[in-house]
Parts: sequence; structure tokens; C-alpha cells
Amino acid sequence: MGKGTDKLYITHSEWASEDAYSASAGSGVSKNKANGTSFKRLPFNFCAVSLQPFFHPVCTDDGTIFDLTNILPWLKKHGTNPVTGKPLKSNELIKLNFAKNDEGEYVDPVTYKVFTDNTHIVAVKSTGNVFAWDTVERLNVKAKMWRDLVSDEEFTRKDIITLQDPQNLEARDLSSFKYVKEGVSTLTDEQEQARNDPSRNVNTATLGNAAKILKAKEAVALARQQREATKDPNSSLSKPTKTFVRESTSSKSDNPTKSIPYNAAQYTTGKAAASLTSTGLTPYTSGERAILTDEEYMLKPKRVKQKGYARIQTNFGDLTLELLPEFAPRAVWNFIQLAKRDYYKDVIFHRNIRHFMIQGGDPTGTGKGGQSCWDKNFKDEFDGPNVHGERGVVSMANKGPGTNSSQFFITYRPAKHLDRKHTIFGKVVGGMDTLDRLENVPVQESDKRPLEEIVMEEVVVFVDPFEEFQKEKRERDTDEQEKEMVKKMGGTEDDRTTWTGKRIRGDGTVEKEGATGGVGKYLKAAKQTDKKEVKGLVEDEILEEWEMSEEPVRKKFKAGGGGGGFGNFDSW
Repeated sequence: MGKGTDKLYITHSEWASEDAYSASAGSGVSKNKANGTSFKRLPFNFCAVSLQPFFHPVCTDDGTIFDLTNILPWLKKHGTNPVTGKPLKSNELIKLNFAKNDEGEYVDPVTYKVFTDNTHIVAVKSTGNVFAWDTVERLNVKAKMWRDLVSDEEFTRKDIITLQDPQNLEARDLSSFKYVKEGVSTLTDEQEQARNDPSRNVNTATLGNAAKILKAKEAVALARQQREATKDPNSSLSKPTKTFVRESTSSKSDNPTKSIPYNAAQYTTGKAAASLTSTGLTPYTSGERAILTDEEYMLKPKRVKQKGYARIQTNFGDLTLELLPEFAPRAVWNFIQLAKRDYYKDVIFHRNIRHFMIQGGDPTGTGKGGQSCWDKNFKDEFDGPNVHGERGVVSMANKGPGTNSSQFFITYRPAKHLDRKHTIFGKVVGGMDTLDRLENVPVQESDKRPLEEIVMEEVVVFVDPFEEFQKEKRERDTDEQEKEMVKKMGGTEDDRTTWTGKRIRGDGTVEKEGATGGVGKYLKAAKQTDKKEVKGLVEDEILEEWEMSEEPVRKKFKAGGGGGGFGNFDSW
């Protein structure tokens, strides 16, 4: 079966050869497949000269799009259309006005439909506004209303320029461009020089110590070029080094690191995954994090640790509650928001079981109603050390997992069997005598409903932990902004002074002359003191010039050699 062999199969190289044969396609299968393989489509938002996304789009009468900064050097050098090779002047270019949405995507200015590589895009020659062909056909051509949909200027059918037609892909075929066929470079002399310079194509920030070697080599090469140009063998290397350092600093500033916001979530926006799995969405490649609202940011466990306090005023007395938002922030937030809306006002405790608990929070009074502050049930919060281990624990009542609403209950005794079934969000810290009176209220045996109504006359929140958290955060933000402003202004007085007491100027240099601080001031002070003392002595000598000074007393020596001296040598 194989070519010239007795193999019972055909290899890949035999199948891909020029003389391969197929029962359906006949001979020359690989030749048929080769047709059209050189087709490369240029996206609609790319310049036809630089083959890069445009920022200042212009077009010709035939709909070829260029970037103004790239086509002008070409016209100055060649004076022709780089795609067709026909003569072209700069005044023949038409400025295009593309509309963008909030995400920076090119859209139709009327329907706000996002432009893709499969959109039929046209432009009006007289105004330069860019539309989708569907919009122009429906509102201009069929309606015979020849006015620009954005500027309301008149135009004719001949003024419509097709920029992209999905049915005519040959117009965007890179392989058909004249300068691509001829291999003509579209780069300027400066761009060619930058491309041929190997040091510009290396990211020195990731090289470590090797970057210093490259900097030194470039500085030496630059100095050599300057020396050859000026024919001065004694030119210094300091200037090229400074120039390179300045360029490297600017290159670093062009790519600043994007700081993560304080309220960034641990998950992404999901746009990349959605655009990958759906053809109806615009492709999105960024994996940026989702941004939480202030409420979502606060309602994370262990974020708000300050405790809150509220008071339930009943017709039997007051109960003071301590709210625990550290491990149950959603339940505490729900209780506080409902209390501020007077949701619990005049609501009864509809269930009272002696030695167990008392339950309320349902405006209907049946135990089957109630809504949360979000108008929907919210999930349980079981993380943390809180348990039903004492009298006066406040927990959320529910109908099962994740069905918390507005009803809550207060325990009369430890109830360990309720742990991890009901969310604990507070406890009674005041009014235990009121809790005793509530427990002793007689109830119906059938449904444990109190015979005498126990009414929550009002629920007052006098310490809101979330407001305190927001207040502290605002203060921290204000302090950080003030520090940033001080830093931009040059820092505080201590920041502008060295440890020796010398003052630092705005450009970073240190004052040398006229400094008043540091160790040197003591030396100068000492010199000045010595000069004053010497001057004082001279004046004293002048004043006492005519006074007779007493002759100092001479030491008496013993005569003879018994004194331990050498004696008198006059006789020698």
C-alpha cells in the first residue's frame, strides 16, 4: 500500500507529498490545500502601514485605514499609497471619528453595537463619522434620509466609504499589499536604528547585575561615537552615562505597576471566561479582580471586630443586646438595618417556650412571615467560636439552611443542639430580670403562644459597629492623603534635614555652606570663642601695659654635693 513498499498503511510524509492521491479529491491533494494558505487578515482597528492598532485613524477613498503618525512619514518619503502603489497626497486623507463605549471598545454611535472583525463598517466621507452598515442602511438608505446621524450634515450615496466588508475579505488581505509583496520597510530611520540596537530590545530591569555591564558597554560605545564625531580623544564618559540613566528611568515610568484596590475581591470579574465560552460577547483577556461595594466589603467575616449594642424595649421591660459582627456580619447588619427602619416596632414575640427560648421578629405575628433588609433570605454564618452555651444567646430563626430573614430568638438556657444550625449574632448583657419575667408569661399549650402579648415597642441601636468602622476608615484615608500631600511637597521638616542637621534642598542636594546644624556648629562656636578669648587677652595686656609685674620666686638649691645634685663646676 505504501509507495514502493509492502507496508499496509500510508505515512504522513507520503500523504503530504505533492503526488499524494485521494479518492475524493484526486491527485495533488497537498497542492489544493496550499491554495490560499498565505491569506492573512488585517483587523479593522489596525493601521495598514504599521500593522499595529491605530490611535489617530485616517482613510483613503477606497476605505484603507492608516494611522496618521505612520502614513505621513511614508507619504513624505514615497508619496504613494503603500497598499495599492497609486499616488497619494496627505490632503486626500479623511479623518475618521470612531465612537467608544465605557470599556474603550469601538461601537456604532447610534445602536452602540460593538464593532468586530465580522461587522460591516462604513464611514461618511464628508463628516468622517463611522457607523455600522446595518444602521446606515436602515436609517439613511431605506428611509432616503441623507443626513449624518451624528452631526446632521447632508451627504450623498457616493460619500459612503466601506471600511470593512465581511463578504469581501480580499480588501483586508495582508499578502495583497504592495509594500508587503515588494518587501519595502515602513519604518523610519530612527525606528530602524532603534530596531538594530540590541540594547533597546533587552529588559534591563530583569537582568540584575548583568544590566550594569550592558549600561557600561552602551556608555562606552556612545562616548566613542561622540569622540569620533568631535575628534576629541579626551571627552569624558560622564555625560553618556547620565543620558542612559535618564532613558532607563523614563522607560521604567512608562510601565507603572497597577495597585490593587482595597475593596478588590478574591475572584475576577468573569468577563474572560464568559467571552471564551460565548460567541455573543466581545473577547476579553484581562483577569482583573472584581470590585466589591462598601457593603460587601464590610460584610466579610473578621473585618468589623468592634461590637455593637442595641436595646429592645418591651411592655415587660428592656433588654440590652451586645451584637457580634466579627463572625456574623450579615446577621448583625440585617438586624441593625431593620431596626433603623422601625421594622420591629410593635411586633410581638409569637412563641415562648419555658426553659428553652422566646421567638419574635415576624410582623404578621404568625411565625411564617418576615423579610430581611435585602428582601430575600441570606445564608448562614457558622464560622467562629460562638455557641449556644449560656442563657441570653440571640440567634436567627430559620426554616432550614440558608433561609434567614427577620425572625430571631433568645435562649433561656444552653442549647448545644442548635449549634451550627442557627446563626448567633448577639447576646443579652442587660435586663436579665426582664428575661425572667418574659419566661414566666403563661402560654397556650398547643402552639406556645403567650396568653398576654409580649410587644417589642421599639428597637434602638445606640452603637452601630459598621458606622464606627466606616468612620475609622475615613480617618485613615484622610491621614494617608495628608501624608501623600506632605510627601509631594517635600516632606516634613525632619524629612528635609539629615542626621547631621544639614538641610536638604528640593532637588535632593544637601546644603554645605551656611548650615546651622550638625557637629560642625560646635567646632565653629569653639573657634569663635577662642578668638574672643584671645582678643580679650590682648585688650587686657594693653590695659595693664604700665603695671609692674612681680618676679616669680626662684627655687632654692642646696649648696654642696649632699643634695643629690652635680654641684658647682666653676673650678673646672
